[in-house]
Amino acid sequence: MEIWINPACSKCRSAISLLDAEGADYTVRRYLDDVPSEDEIRDVLDRLGLEPWDITRTQEADAKELGLEEWARDDSSRERWIKALAEHPKLIQRPIITADDGTAVVGRTDEAVRDALSR
Repeated sequence: MEIWINPACSKCRSAISLLDAEGADYTVRRYLDDVPSEDEIRDVLDRLGLEPWDITRTQEADAKELGLEEWARDDSSRERWIKALAEHPKLIQRPIITADDGTAVVGRTDEAVRDALSR
């Protein structure tokens, strides 16, 4: 199990606390320092069953500068979104937990973190 976190994020700290309380075996990836490649983002999206715009923090300053609210959200735009996430990792929703069964969850709630633990 791996968890992508920003240590400054309270939701990430909460997820880590819950994983620790449950005795989970996991690896921390500080994704702002160890930026995921486009391929890694594609893999996580596949595991999540989501599209890149579904995990994009559109209220971030970088998103506003890029004008993401105006970008199309369709198959032909998917790679553009993935490239933006790789170039601006702060836009990636957090925390993302990759479960041992090959799936992933966005662990913003205790329920989502527990879901990842149960997989």
